[in-house]
This record gives sequence, structure tokens and C-alpha cells, in this order.
Amino acid sequence: MLSYRHAFHAGNPADVFKHAVLLVLLRAMQHKSKGIRFIDTHAGPALYALDSEFAQKNREHERGIACLWGRTQNSPELSDYLDQVRAHNRDGQLMNYPGSPLLLRGLLRPQDELFLCELHPSEQRALTERFAVDRQVTIHSGDGYAALAKLLPPPTGRGLTLIDPPFELKSELDDMERALDRALDRYGHGVYAIWYPLIEGRECTPDRLPNLLGLDGERWLDLRIEFPPEQRLGRMHGCGMAIINCPFRARLPLLALQSMLDHRSDRLDETQAGIQ
Repeated sequence: MLSYRHAFHAGNPADVFKHAVLLVLLRAMQHKSKGIRFIDTHAGPALYALDSEFAQKNREHERGIACLWGRTQNSPELSDYLDQVRAHNRDGQLMNYPGSPLLLRGLLRPQDELFLCELHPSEQRALTERFAVDRQVTIHSGDGYAALAKLLPPPTGRGLTLIDPPFELKSELDDMERALDRALDRYGHGVYAIWYPLIEGRECTPDRLPNLLGLDGERWLDLRIEFPPEQRLGRMHGCGMAIINCPFRARLPLLALQSMLDHRSDRLDETQAGIQ
């Protein structure tokens, strides 16, 4: 599991979808003034230099964020996401990609807090160095699934947990199910956002979770997209974000975002010329 490094995949099409969804959820929840506890169970090192050896190995960002970088006309959901990425590329050139820790941190209000969980020692050090004097950010050096038992429920009663595992282990869905079962028992009305890949010949989708966790009706929203052929990442042909207890205010923007980024959507076909 410690062989996985986020930097190989920074800014790829899956990151674009995942992080755009994450920001829609954050904005929807911040319409209420009470403080929110944000938890990132698989945080990574927060910022990625796209000219680094890791990022240049497969150049996955060229099939993701780079396709959107020069566009001037975007939906509000994509514009918000792109504005946050541009904040880390001040000269207008795409040189850096912010991961979920920085995207979340950049939008925290004074009453909000952020907990970042990471297992990999090198990525733990990067997080610690970046947020060492930040009183709104706490680093948990260890298993993010195990940390949920300590971090939930939030003291304010409001929380958003991002679960973004590498899916290297065959037991990932089992581990996720156990962690969510415990988390929902402690904090049943929390918002949980689960990223997962769509990989040919491999089952990574969380389709069984609603039945296993007793999530009926609108408590489960599964957003799934297919990448265009030229943006596929080997056997990964798409990805999804499954959301437990999605805020009502976020539903329509999320469905619009899904339609815009899904290769199967007529809406994407209409805008594809601007991405090429």
C-alpha cells in the first residue's frame, strides 16, 4: 500500500472530477454558518509540481487539468474549481496542481477545521512541513479509516469526509465498508464523499454499499463518468464519486457537473471542441 504515490496521477481526469465535486459539496455546506469539520482520509502531500519526475513519468495531467486550462467559458462549478487551481499558478502557466488538502484549506472559514490523514512517511512529512503552523489544520499520521473513530462526530455536528483510497489492496471495499459502518454508527447524518475508479477487468465500484449500510433513497447519490478515449488512463476508463447524505443544495450542481464531464453525455459532445 505504501508504494502508491499521488504525484504520479496529479491533475488527471479523475482528479478533475473528484475535486470539482468536492468543492461543490463544500460550497453547499458553507451556506450555513456553523463550523464544519473536513476530514481527508487519504490526503497525499497537498501540492504537486507538474514538472517533477513523478508527474512527468506518465504526464496524466495532460489528459486532465491541461485540457481545461485555456478555456474561458465554463460552468459555475468548473469555474470555481479552476479558480482554486489558478491560485497556485500565479503567472497563468500550469506548473502546479493542488490536491484536496490545499483545495479544502483555501476555502476554510475561521469556524471550519481540516483533518488530514496519511500513511506514507514522505507524504506525511510534506503535509507537516506545509501546515506546521496552521491552527486550522491537524495532521493524522496513520490509517485514515481508523482515524474516523476518533474524529467523528464533529463537535459542531457538521462534517464532510473525503474517502479517496488508492485501490491497491483487494480488500479496499471491505475495509471501506467496515470503516463507513462504524462512522455512520457514530455520525449517521454526516456527509461522506467516496471516490472510486472504473477499471476494465476489475471490480472497484461501491455498488453493494447502500444495501450493506442501509442507505435508502436520497441518502445515496452515485455520480459516475466515462473519460473520452484520448483521456483514458490505461485500463481506467472512468471514475465515480458516491456521496452519502448529499446536501440538497448540491444535488443539481453535481448532476450538471457529471453531465458536463461524462463522455457519454450529449452535453459533453457539444463542448468537446473547446477542450481539444
